[in-house]
Amino acid sequence: MAWLKKLKLYLQSLGPGFIIASVVLGPGSITVSSRMGSEHGYAFLWVIILAAISMYIYTSMGARFGTTSNDSILQSIAGNYGRWFSAIIGISAFMAASSFQFGNNLGVGIAMQGITGIDERIWPLIFTPSAIVLLFWAKNLYKVLEKLMMFLVMIMILAFLFNLLLTKPAVSDIAGGFIPRSFSFDSLDIIAALVGTTFVLHAALYQSYLAQNKGWKVTDMKKGLRDSYTGIFMLALISILIIVTSATALHPLGITVNSAADMAMQLESLFGSYAKIIFSIGLCAAAFSSLMVNAVMGGGLLSDGLGLGRTMNDKMPKVFTTIALLLGMVIAVFFRGDVIYALILAQASSILAVPLIAFGMFLILNNRKVMGRLKNNPWQNFLAVFGFVLISLMVYLMYSRIIGYLQSL
Repeated sequence: MAWLKKLKLYLQSLGPGFIIASVVLGPGSITVSSRMGSEHGYAFLWVIILAAISMYIYTSMGARFGTTSNDSILQSIAGNYGRWFSAIIGISAFMAASSFQFGNNLGVGIAMQGITGIDERIWPLIFTPSAIVLLFWAKNLYKVLEKLMMFLVMIMILAFLFNLLLTKPAVSDIAGGFIPRSFSFDSLDIIAALVGTTFVLHAALYQSYLAQNKGWKVTDMKKGLRDSYTGIFMLALISILIIVTSATALHPLGITVNSAADMAMQLESLFGSYAKIIFSIGLCAAAFSSLMVNAVMGGGLLSDGLGLGRTMNDKMPKVFTTIALLLGMVIAVFFRGDVIYALILAQASSILAVPLIAFGMFLILNNRKVMGRLKNNPWQNFLAVFGFVLISLMVYLMYSRIIGYLQSL
C-alpha cells in the first residue's frame, strides 16, 4: 500500500531525533513525571508542552547548524569566540552528562530487578561493560545507535501506553491539564523539575553532531527539522503517558510516587504483576538508552570542546565516554551510602552547563558570518530567549536547593 511505503521511507529518514529523545527519557524524567501525576494529577501537563517547545527550538537550532557547516559547533565557537569558551562548554556538558549517569545505572538495576528478581546492584556491572564493548567494537556507532534507540523508544511508548490503557483515564480530565490553571510562585519548583527533565541542553547541542554524522546538508534541512520535531514529539508523548497513568491510577488514592520503582510497585498492587513487568521493561529501555547515549554525548562534547577529536572514530571521545560510563557504574554499585552527597556534588559541578550551552548556541546561530541567511530569525530568537528564561529558572531553583542542602550538612 502507498501509505505504508511512505511511512517506511519516513522512518528510514529519521534517526538523530530518536537518539535525542532516548537520552532525555531516563529514569530521572520518568520519576519526576510519575511523582508529578501522583501528587498533582493532570494539573501540570501544560508544562510539558512549554518544555517540549523550548527543547525543539534548541534541537532544531542544532540540526540547522549541522546541515549548514562542515565544522562542528564547538569548533566554530572556538574559532569565533576562543578555545577557552568551547572548552568550558565541553567540560560543563561532560559534567552535566556525568551527573545523570548514576540515575541511569540505578534505573537499569531497578528495572531488571523488577523483571528478573535479581539484585539491582548486579545489573550495572553487566550493562555498563556491554555499553563499553558496543562503544569500541561497533563499526559505525552512530548507525547502531540510531537503530537501537529507535527500537528502545518504541518499546517505551508501547509499555507506557499499555499501562495507560489499564487505568482508563477520562479524556476531558486530560484535556483540562493542558490549560495552565495551577500556576503560582509556590509551584515554580514543580515547573522547574518538569522543565529540567524535558529540556536538556547538552542533548540539543549534540543534535548538530548527529546531523553531520547522518551526512545531511543544506538540501536536507527540512528532513533534519522534521526529524527533530518527531523526536521531541516522542519525548513529550512518553512524559505525558506517564503523568496521565500516575494521575489516573494513583492520585485519586492519595498515593505519592517518590521513584520509578514506587510507580512500578503501585501499578502491580492495582493491576497485577504483569503491569509491573511491562512498566519495568519500559523503564529498562529508558535507562539503558539514556545510559549509553548520554555518556557518548558527554564524552564527545568534552573532547571536541578541548580540540581533541569530535567523532566516535577518534580516540579521546571514546576515552571520555568510557570514563563517564564507569563513573556512573561505580557510584551506583560501590558508593551507595554516599549517593545523595555524590549527586549533590555532581549537580553543583554541572550547574554552569545550562546557561553556557544556551548562550553559546544563541551566539553562533546568530552569527551571520557562520550561518549567512540561515541565521536565527526574530521568531526563532524569541522562542530561544523564552526557553533560556525557563531553563535559567530551573538552574536558579536547583542552585538554591544545593546551597541549602550543603549548609545543612
